[in-house]
Amino acid sequence: MKTYNFILTGLGNIGRTFLEMLSTREQLLAERYNLALKAVGVADSSGAIYAPDGLDLAAVAAHKKARRGVVELAGPGQWRGDGLALVEQAEADFLLEATPTNLVDGQPGLDMVRIGLRRGMHAVLASKGPLVLAYQELAGLSDLTTKSAPALRFSGAVGGALPSINLGRRDLAGARIQRVEAVVNGTTQLILWLMSQGQSYEAALAEAQRLGIAEPDPSLDVEGWDAANKLVIIANAVLSLPTTLADLSVTGIGGVRPAELQAARAAGGRMSLLAVAEAQDGGYRLSVKPTALAADHPLAHLQADEMGIVYYSDICGRLAAAVREEGPGGSCAAMLRDIIEIVQ
Repeated sequence: MKTYNFILTGLGNIGRTFLEMLSTREQLLAERYNLALKAVGVADSSGAIYAPDGLDLAAVAAHKKARRGVVELAGPGQWRGDGLALVEQAEADFLLEATPTNLVDGQPGLDMVRIGLRRGMHAVLASKGPLVLAYQELAGLSDLTTKSAPALRFSGAVGGALPSINLGRRDLAGARIQRVEAVVNGTTQLILWLMSQGQSYEAALAEAQRLGIAEPDPSLDVEGWDAANKLVIIANAVLSLPTTLADLSVTGIGGVRPAELQAARAAGGRMSLLAVAEAQDGGYRLSVKPTALAADHPLAHLQADEMGIVYYSDICGRLAAAVREEGPGGSCAAMLRDIIEIVQ
């Protein structure tokens, strides 16, 4: 059995849940894939620890669930430092990057991924920031440009377990993609659904916050930028279109009127915040905006807790996928499938 060492940067909901999930998958990975994954380093906002002999996944996860800094777990003789130094010094096969998304400069995740790839580590990202701000650079350091380079994977950064990237890159290989439509923001999906039931925008937002789905500052979601970030990644990774946020037209859900929602529902469809890439003049027109979906649209019957994507192509026709998930488990599952893909 082959053992791969990894370091995990970021121990928030995604990082902690990933460790919990992995601690229950050891037998499955061994039996199905002849694979073992060993955590040799972890980092959070308190700092980082490095343990070449391995860390107890369940113990680290429980420590974080108790809202305690990971450096408190360092044993005698174990290295302590910060996250960047961990990536610079640790001997590991994989860097798993799950720090909070930073869309100003991508840090600290961006430098961590740069260093990890340059040191020969495969990089698996749940964080969107590095990809939105520096996709072309990171792709150039990875197997996405040079087959012999370390792998860069990030399927969990675009819709959790939804196979948004894999459908486009793998399953539509050889096809010309004519249009992509995606509902990939859970907060706006819930708010618009609640509004279609008669709630005001303010009440729907408050309910989403009470449920822990919307952030205390929901602007990234409700103004459309989270969906826009994911469309930037799709455009770069799937459509081979060098893209930044400046290339998108983005409209949030703040201006949606109850009458529009009710009309869409009465017609048998619904309104969603739709991210669209449409082939045009040798490139693609990219937009994010609230859109009324007709009753026969593949995404029209997504529930309040579902996300989905549709690809239209010349030889494969229409290809759609949807996912229903609670919490960060989908992103964690996507990170694990990326690791398995890399080592197979």
